[in-house]
Amino acid sequence: QWRLVESGGGLVQPGGSLRLSCAAFGFSVDIYAVGWFRQAPGKEREAVSCISSRGNFIYYADSVKGRFTFSRDNAKSTVYLQMNSLKPEDTAVYYCAAVLYAGTNCRQAPWDDYWGRGTQVTVSS
Repeated sequence: QWRLVESGGGLVQPGGSLRLSCAAFGFSVDIYAVGWFRQAPGKEREAVSCISSRGNFIYYADSVKGRFTFSRDNAKSTVYLQMNSLKPEDTAVYYCAAVLYAGTNCRQAPWDDYWGRGTQVTVSS
């Protein structure tokens, strides 16, 4: 069964770090554009970061630029989101998504192939 499974969420104090993982089962992420999205209570889902299928373009939302790092391990068919200097406003459910998209700018990809169920990140003292 083809699916994405996120892990690594949890409760962390402001200024702390977490690393989210997203493992693909049944397919290999190295030919997909992969993205991280988040949704906070009462807010719309927003794109946090994404990587093109060829790995030559990585996007970061302005709100996380310089604090979050996207990486991909093709051998493990897993992507990661390293989150440092976390802020309370980073609190949300984080989802990963994958789509077959050959374009360079992953922000333009139609994220309608695979979605994980999400992992909760809470930043609070």
